Amino acid sequence: MKADALTLAHGLSFDDLYDREGLVRLDGLFLDALGVADGDLRRRLEAARRGAGSGAESGSLTRLEESELIIDLAPHLERFIGRLFGIGDALVVLRGEHKALAPVFEVRRNFVQRRAVKKIKADAAAALDGDALAAEMRALLGEPVTELAFARGVAEWLAAEADEESTADVEDNDAALSTAESYAAWAVHTPAGREKHGGGVLFHEPGKLDFDRLVHHMVSEEVMVDDSAAGATCHRLDAGHLRRREGFALTDAGTDLAGALGEANYCIWCHKQGRDSCSTGLREKLGKDEPGPAPFRWNPFGISLAGCPLEEKISEFQKLKAEGCSVGAFATMIIDNPMVAGTGHRICNDCMKSCVYQKQDPVDIPQAETRTLKDVLALPWGFEIYSLLSRWNPLNLHRPYPESATGRKVLVVGMGPAGFTLAHHLMNDGHTVVGIDGLKIEPLPGAISGVTATGERVPFEPVRDVASLFEDLDERVMAGFGGVAEYGITVRWDKNYLKLIRLLLERRSQFALFGGVRFGGTITLEDAWEMGFDHVALCAGAGRPTVIDMPNNLARGVRTASDFLMALQLTGAARKDSIANM
Repeated sequence: MKADALTLAHGLSFDDLYDREGLVRLDGLFLDALGVADGDLRRRLEAARRGAGSGAESGSLTRLEESELIIDLAPHLERFIGRLFGIGDALVVLRGEHKALAPVFEVRRNFVQRRAVKKIKADAAAALDGDALAAEMRALLGEPVTELAFARGVAEWLAAEADEESTADVEDNDAALSTAESYAAWAVHTPAGREKHGGGVLFHEPGKLDFDRLVHHMVSEEVMVDDSAAGATCHRLDAGHLRRREGFALTDAGTDLAGALGEANYCIWCHKQGRDSCSTGLREKLGKDEPGPAPFRWNPFGISLAGCPLEEKISEFQKLKAEGCSVGAFATMIIDNPMVAGTGHRICNDCMKSCVYQKQDPVDIPQAETRTLKDVLALPWGFEIYSLLSRWNPLNLHRPYPESATGRKVLVVGMGPAGFTLAHHLMNDGHTVVGIDGLKIEPLPGAISGVTATGERVPFEPVRDVASLFEDLDERVMAGFGGVAEYGITVRWDKNYLKLIRLLLERRSQFALFGGVRFGGTITLEDAWEMGFDHVALCAGAGRPTVIDMPNNLARGVRTASDFLMALQLTGAARKDSIANM
């Protein structure tokens, strides 16, 4: 046996995690462990499942009761996962990283925002000597002025200030806090202070939303177009904000843990008040006599503020993430968004548009979501944890594990975001799924996918380190899976996530994948019925070229933008080695 081989607790095998009976057994083991730790919580969970299964409103929980139950269960699930995969130590380290950053958010909220910035206004802060304050703070802290060092120092001085029995020198303590107030005001209010702590979270203040100027870092200048007096306004991004593109390399890796926790702590967790509009939509206020439900509000651009299309439990996962419960937060996210590797940063932002903060910068939920995914994937066996929770998730009260096989077969046409998400839910509902796509789909190694290049099922190995699945995006071969997410999104989003999504599906015995199959050509609807399919789902809309209403728009040599981009990506024509050989 390899030293890094996966050994599961409770006598479970790796194959058990891909077998319905094994998942039912696993669920029973979780309930037993939960009952030992908190018998009342187990009873609440079992009652909630019965209510969800009955379909009767009288037996179901309210939204708030369901949220509270999920949040109470999440830490127990995280501990169970830790024992199951033998990664308890890694989870302790991850929680420690969250805990170490806690003073930053406590001091930001209670000292920087509620004390220093209110006490010292922008005009007064502009007259402060930042260099002198930085030198004083360094002397007080005994180390360079980083955000974490500042937060730890201030937290200690605030504790001494509140403790009437403290042995700290009162005058020295007050002087240290006074210096910290000045430094914080300078860091928040002045350009020099913002530059010094740019990208940080401690001294970051939300900006006011200006729908006429949503693109920040814009520089505008008048330029002459000829020798006449007429001119034109030129708009460009500030040079410091530009990201240089080099081939197909990723240009935006997303935020770090501090940044994600900054967003999680900026969120006010308003599911408790039923105001989590990021998830359920921001609605108009109704009069006393007006019948509900209220219609969704519209923003100044005429966009309906309907919130997350999946109604992901955003406020709940943000609260868990802020508390350092990363696996629990992740499991909460994928109750409604199991294909979370295909959403998040640089993909969607309907949640942000509907955030309860409508007059200031919204919570950057996609950043927090993607960082939570990364934190789980970075754990030993992180991909296997994601994979397991996509099939067995005790936080999902309605379907904690897959339904029994129904014997029905569904043909899913198009393996883009709609197709692969539908395929997942169909399998968890007990159906067999065949996915087809017009693009040529390159085979993955059977050792990780469980499928050979000729389509035979073979045993596959657990993945300990998710980095072993990732490729350099400059060298990555377009695999064809993912539809518009494969050929349409270039350097802002990590396409390695498409391989993760594909493995979530392809490893399952109820799924088969075929590329180079065009529905209506290679296979017709009549062919599908003759093959024994019970249903055909058309999921091919996102990549459809937009037909421009103009004469000869489909003449030979005229290409639509999406058609051109697809060919450019899939043939590798835009790569440096291709360009060099032209």
